[in-house]
Amino acid sequence: MDKITTLEVKEESAKIRELEKQIYDLKELFEISKCLNSTLDYAVLIDSILLTCMAQLKVIRVGLFIRKHLDSEEFSLHRNYTGFDVDHAKVYAIPNNHPMIQLFAREYECYTLQDLKKKNIPFEGLENIISLEPSLLVPLHSQGKINGVIMLGGRIDTDGFDDYEKEYLLNVAAIASIAINNASLFEMTTTDMMTKLKLKHYLYAVLNEWLAAAKHGSGFSLLMFDVDFFKKINDTYGHTVGDVVLKYVARIIMDSIRNTDVAVRYGGEEFVVLVSRPGKTLAMKIAERIRKSIENSKIKYKDIVIKTTISGGVVCYDPVVDISDDVMIERADKSLYQSKQNGRNRITLSVPAIKPQNDAKVPVLYSIREGA
Repeated sequence: MDKITTLEVKEESAKIRELEKQIYDLKELFEISKCLNSTLDYAVLIDSILLTCMAQLKVIRVGLFIRKHLDSEEFSLHRNYTGFDVDHAKVYAIPNNHPMIQLFAREYECYTLQDLKKKNIPFEGLENIISLEPSLLVPLHSQGKINGVIMLGGRIDTDGFDDYEKEYLLNVAAIASIAINNASLFEMTTTDMMTKLKLKHYLYAVLNEWLAAAKHGSGFSLLMFDVDFFKKINDTYGHTVGDVVLKYVARIIMDSIRNTDVAVRYGGEEFVVLVSRPGKTLAMKIAERIRKSIENSKIKYKDIVIKTTISGGVVCYDPVVDISDDVMIERADKSLYQSKQNGRNRITLSVPAIKPQNDAKVPVLYSIREGA
């Protein structure tokens, strides 16, 4: 009788511990939901998802396949990963119409590579992803569609994930997918649908946020570009070809920056990039990378081949000079104008010179230094 009673007590204690764990996990999911749905900033959201996976699931390798652009036809790893030994010369992407994505949409589960083999999913085209040796792939499912895929490496403390942990993972993925969907909707309202870059009003909103933060931080840079002789392209080939050129330039800009940077279509053929990290060396490097990529490109439309160039101006945040968004934009515009005046297809760095006026430091002169 005593043995039975002891056994019953142990079983009851085990049930209580299990219920306590479930309650704890539900509280964690609630906190995760609050965290992930507290921002519409795509870059911040992606970082939050990666950190959540690492913390909750005790992994040091995690990646997130999402659409790089609103109309992307594939889910790309791009820079959304940590811990994986990625070869930057290779492309890590899953086409929208791949049988694996179709499986994820039909059967919402976590999958190992072995699970996918049993489902007769072909790995052709996924060789680069397979080489990373993921231990688990978790689809992000929301409103009947796949918004991305979480890729996890091995666990720190155990060899794999049990059924309870996989169920927990699916809950985390569902929350992450809703947050990504919300961020995508916000992206649509702040994005120029032709170039897929941000709109001008979004630039000023972010620029003012960064200016406020820079007073207590390390600063940032602003790059302004203009397509050289763009009117001539429109007059010669028509506006359809002009639009092709703008979209091509926008894609190069997007491919040349990081997730934490912001690319904007400022006006007709003008573009602005906010570089989140400080330093004129980095800012000039990014600007030159964009300039050279465009200079070395051939833009094709039907039987038409176009070569074009851009001019640019670079401004690094200065706490004394840049007292408003208009000042910083004006500095960039002046340095861009200097590039145009000096022959185009070049980058000019703006260096502020301060002249006292009525005992106050007011930016009244701009010293322009030409880049490469």
